[in-house]
Amino acid sequence: MSLWAAHLVTLQLCVACCWAFNCQETESSPDFSLPGDYLLAGLFPLHADRLEVRQGPQVTLCDRSGSINGHGYHLFQAMRFSMEEINNSTALLPNVTLGYELYDVCSDSANVYATLSVLSQLGTNLLEIQGDLPHSSPKVLAVIGPDTTTSASTTAAVLSPFLVPLISYEASSTVLSDRRQYPSFLRTIPSDKYQVETIVRLLETFGWVWVSLVGSYGDYGQLGIEALENLATQRGICVAFKDIMPLSAQVGDEGMQSMISHLAQARTTVVVVFSSRQLAGVFFRSVVLANLTDKVWIASEDWAISTHITTVPGIQGIGTVLGVAIQQRLVPGLQEYEEAYARTEKGAPRACPKGSWCSINQLCSECQAFTAHTMPRLGAFSMSSAYNVYQAVYAVAHGLHQLLGCTSGGCSRRRVYPWQLLDQISKVNFLLHGDTVTFDDKGDPVSGYNIIAWDWSGPKWTFRVIGSSTWSPVGLNINKTRIRWHRKDNQVPTSVCTRDCLEGHYRVVVGSQHCCFECVLCEAGTFLNRSDLQRCQPCGKEEWAPEGSQTCFPRTVEVLTWHEPISWVLLAANTLFLLLLVGTAGLFSRHLDTPVVRSAGGSLCFLMLGSLAGASCSIYGFFGEPTLVTCLLRQALFFLGFAVFLSCLIIRSFQLVIIFKFSTKVPTSYHAWVRNHGAGLFVMISSLAQLLICLTWLVVWTPLPTREYQRFPELVVLECTEANSLGFLLAFTYNGLLSASAFACSYLGKDLPENYNEAKCVTFSLLLNFTSWIAFFTMASIYQGKYLPVVNILAVLTSLSSGFSGYFLPKCYVILCRPDLNNTEHFQASIQDYTRRCGSA
Repeated sequence: MSLWAAHLVTLQLCVACCWAFNCQETESSPDFSLPGDYLLAGLFPLHADRLEVRQGPQVTLCDRSGSINGHGYHLFQAMRFSMEEINNSTALLPNVTLGYELYDVCSDSANVYATLSVLSQLGTNLLEIQGDLPHSSPKVLAVIGPDTTTSASTTAAVLSPFLVPLISYEASSTVLSDRRQYPSFLRTIPSDKYQVETIVRLLETFGWVWVSLVGSYGDYGQLGIEALENLATQRGICVAFKDIMPLSAQVGDEGMQSMISHLAQARTTVVVVFSSRQLAGVFFRSVVLANLTDKVWIASEDWAISTHITTVPGIQGIGTVLGVAIQQRLVPGLQEYEEAYARTEKGAPRACPKGSWCSINQLCSECQAFTAHTMPRLGAFSMSSAYNVYQAVYAVAHGLHQLLGCTSGGCSRRRVYPWQLLDQISKVNFLLHGDTVTFDDKGDPVSGYNIIAWDWSGPKWTFRVIGSSTWSPVGLNINKTRIRWHRKDNQVPTSVCTRDCLEGHYRVVVGSQHCCFECVLCEAGTFLNRSDLQRCQPCGKEEWAPEGSQTCFPRTVEVLTWHEPISWVLLAANTLFLLLLVGTAGLFSRHLDTPVVRSAGGSLCFLMLGSLAGASCSIYGFFGEPTLVTCLLRQALFFLGFAVFLSCLIIRSFQLVIIFKFSTKVPTSYHAWVRNHGAGLFVMISSLAQLLICLTWLVVWTPLPTREYQRFPELVVLECTEANSLGFLLAFTYNGLLSASAFACSYLGKDLPENYNEAKCVTFSLLLNFTSWIAFFTMASIYQGKYLPVVNILAVLTSLSSGFSGYFLPKCYVILCRPDLNNTEHFQASIQDYTRRCGSA
């Protein structure tokens, strides 16, 4: 025998014993049973469970003299009403009568008793285990109920081997959607999976990211809170406080006081209470007692519109209550049916025969009857649940309608097995008072929720429907203008651990909760992307951002362009200088045989002027976007041209010193110098040395065009890399040595004849050259912007113009303005005067 069979045999013996000792010779009320061609069972909590210490195994009987559960009473009447409505219908199940057996599941043991009872054989009250389970025939084809997840999971587990359809009207836990564990379970209330999703969407809608969670003991509250925490955490919502109310919780006890105290310390404005309405009542009585106010309470569907909570004294002062509620539906005629039922129940409470029974499992120690005034009020919450019962009964009826082939106009009354009916119920799709009734592949209904807000503005409590949620996918639609917040200004309360940072500040998490953070300003060159508030992201290479920026900006490309005003000035100056060089060359060529030109070096002057012109042409390479050609030529051409000029200047000054001071003292050396063309040889060797340095520089440390990003955060400076290389320093140092040599040779000739004395002008020009380059390097050390090339051009122009001015301008002045001094007699007189001075000395 299988394990399941052994287990069920044990249960069968329990039921048999129970029936033998307690249930024989009893007669139940016709209100709880109705004969018919096919039977359905209903499990409803009609009375409260009287918990007591048990000394042995026993069934907790549901005593009708106990306190009535008004909510369960309305569900009980909804099933009776729907069954009578179907039996009176000519369109649904014609010529077929449905019967029922209704059970009071006031306790866990009563629920187990009822579950085993529905599996028993009709008329025998014995549960038989057949070898062929598909052909087992329990007395009922389907079961409606029970209400709680705990009871439903027990009932579903027992009915599953027999595949008896179980349609719950209030058990919403996601655990019951597991088709492998509960293959015959269906429900007309939405699964908590969608309720949890709806609550999280509600929190997201109002930006509440710092919340507390309170649940009730049992599958409904504990699993709901666990699912809420997991989903909320995934969506970036932080749970500051979480707790579960024990089943034994009482108002004012130590456990509830501790919970309320910790809840107050959590500093959350929003509290989600995922609880059964019984424990929610205990919780809110404790909240009122502790005067915990000014909060937003999010209600789960079990208590969102329950009068069990709204009647708590002082509840209207706790803050704003928003909740998830089953979409409001009415069972047409149920109110009138209950009132008519109350009118037929005549008489006051009376004693009943000892051991008599009022229902299938309800002991009567005192029989009672409702009057029109004592009947429980049918509120919105009970009406919604009653509609779920109404839907469940109609789903069974439509499934049986299809199974019996009633679509042809008549039903074939044949033997039906529960598993056959289960298959048809899973496929139903019909309209019931405008609503579509159908189930998905997990047995869950395809419906939605209402989002409600409590309203105390009138003389009595009511609630407003402020929105709705639908699936799949889950969508939330809320009319925020319909919400009356508990604050005087009617502003939406905030619930955050730390308020949002100012623009351009990123979050540094403090502690374990990412909702608690410090704000730190983003550095320059980074920006805060709203999709990632935990760090500042660096800008791209071509972008920049100031401190505290939320976006990056394109960098401005900095280069000395041709069309800038300062460029026009420099180009004009350089062009004028070139024209002066050309004019001077023309002037010197025209007066080549004059003493002034011969004393200046004769044909050597054209080499000097040409070198200055070549060096001047390098200036054009500093304008516009640098290219490889301009980077290669602009500095090297200047250094080489200026080196040739300085070499000529050195040799010219040196030759004058030799002629006037050493030719007579060392005639042999002087004649050897002249005979071997020492001057030309020196110029050639000196120029070749600079040429070799420049070529080595261009090959080894090749100047390349580059985009410089480091100097200025908002700029891209286009430049060449020559100033950072050793070759540049070597070429500059070599020209510096030549300048120093020229200065020394010129200074040695400071006492030469007047027409040959160039010391003052050349010395001044060389000092100006030194000053210009010192100024350039000083400026380069403190400024690296786009106008640095301007400083470089000025240094080049200053060097070239000072060299030209110091050497050529005095001679041009004599040629043009003092032709009387440009003759042999004047030069001879100057030499004779020098000779006399030297002789007298």
